[in-house]
Amino acid sequence: MNYEKIFEDIFEKLKNVPDEGKVADYIPELARINPDSFGVHLTTVDGVHYAFGDSETRFSVQSIAKVLSFVLAYSHLKSNIWKRMDLEPAGTPFNSLVQLEYDRGIPRNPFVNAGAIVVCDILVSRFENPSVEVLEFVRSLSGNDKIDFNLKVAYSERSMAYRNYALVNLMKSFGNIKNDIEKVMDLYFKICSIEMTCRELSESFLFLANNGVVPYSGKPILSPSRTKRTNALMQTCGFYDEAGQFAFKVGLPGKSGVGGGIVAVHPQRYCIAVWSPRLNPKGNSQKGILFLEEFTTKTKLSIF
Repeated sequence: MNYEKIFEDIFEKLKNVPDEGKVADYIPELARINPDSFGVHLTTVDGVHYAFGDSETRFSVQSIAKVLSFVLAYSHLKSNIWKRMDLEPAGTPFNSLVQLEYDRGIPRNPFVNAGAIVVCDILVSRFENPSVEVLEFVRSLSGNDKIDFNLKVAYSERSMAYRNYALVNLMKSFGNIKNDIEKVMDLYFKICSIEMTCRELSESFLFLANNGVVPYSGKPILSPSRTKRTNALMQTCGFYDEAGQFAFKVGLPGKSGVGGGIVAVHPQRYCIAVWSPRLNPKGNSQKGILFLEEFTTKTKLSIF
């Protein structure tokens, strides 16, 4: 299949669709990115690459990295992680306090902000230097030791993190945060600031298309059973209160970030990453979702 020709055809088609989204300007550093950037990269499980547009430009992956920090914690704590969080779709915005209050400090899933903060608390308890462990883990998945935090983005996000601090303090009041809040939040902001290209993203998530094994190194990350469960979580919770729409339109497990990135996995076949910074009202890349909908329709490659 000529994926690159398909990418080009879809991109040309989408040029005629008004992009009414806007960049995540509530994080000052993200407001500076070029809103018209667009890149896509697909990596097959047997190591073939297909690219289009700004696929080699690094951007802040934001909440996409929450899948990788979750996998690191999940691989160490196994089933005990579910004592700290649930695995249900949120049905509310990613930074909502309402459901968290109702559920007495237990986040609905690990991909909403509150859930990712609990994952950070777990990692702070587990590792002496959790930020180093997370970065080394991400680098090992991609085989690229140049992937790094963008501390300007981390500090920028911290400066406007009033609601995230409300989330962590609420969970602390219910006993679901065990460590010093500042240590936990420092790790959270760093994880969200990780910068990657579309290629690096597609390579880093490829183990989820390969039964939990990194294809290029043969390193096992998760068992096939836990890989299936992680993909199921992405399918049901990867797009916050738009997860149902994404499943309906695209038909792949995936995860979005407010930096404009989306990564999606087709088990046994490929991982694809798309970057388009303008976000829809739900906080997901508007053109990225449209692109992936067209892609799975044209290729007839989805899990449904």
